[in-house]
Amino acid sequence: MNTQAHVLIVEDEPKLAALLRDYLVAAGCRVSVLGRGDGAVEWVRRHAPDAILLDISLPGADGLSICRGVRAFSSLPILMVTARVEEIDRLLGLELGADDYICKPFSPREVVARVKAVLRRAAHAAAPSATQAIVLDEERFEVRVHGRPLVLTPSEFRLLRKLSSQPGRVFSRSQLIGALYEDHRVVSERTVDSHVKNLRRKLDEVGVDPIAAVYGVGYRFEPPGQGDASEPSTP
Repeated sequence: MNTQAHVLIVEDEPKLAALLRDYLVAAGCRVSVLGRGDGAVEWVRRHAPDAILLDISLPGADGLSICRGVRAFSSLPILMVTARVEEIDRLLGLELGADDYICKPFSPREVVARVKAVLRRAAHAAAPSATQAIVLDEERFEVRVHGRPLVLTPSEFRLLRKLSSQPGRVFSRSQLIGALYEDHRVVSERTVDSHVKNLRRKLDEVGVDPIAAVYGVGYRFEPPGQGDASEPSTP
């Protein structure tokens, strides 16, 4: 297992959480533990672990709602853990986007093996884009920068998708307006400037600045490491 893998355990039984933590640490993982469900989604948003072991029955918020909340912005592997073996729970957990389902009682070694498997699958899926600093997942409407999720609004995602579709090309504001909204609403060109400003701020916060303003024309996208996208000009 990748020694840098960071696994979050969300489990309200302290002894079980400690047991799983010990086995995963022995397998080379870095492990964090949460004993409640409320706050788990925001914790994942802030810390971006590589996988989650998620109990279904939790105080504060149940595992199914947490899974749904995480899937709204991240595709990281989620393994649901539960003592409830009813088929509806199994199906619901997987339909929400869980990658695996483990029923109690279980062997800690089995859990480690399952975690290794989902991490391998995630690494394999990311392999074709491993050299790209910015990766867009159009099916999930998600962006990952250096492998970490970046939360964007739908308009910001569409803007980044349009600009990155043809690196180096300068898009005018009028050309970008059509990419911002699916309902073709009428907006001013300054609306584009506002969305670009917010998008550049979010990208800069994670260490990349691939969008350049071309004075009097519009904007262009330069992939990180393939040109200087940080021009001093402003719109």
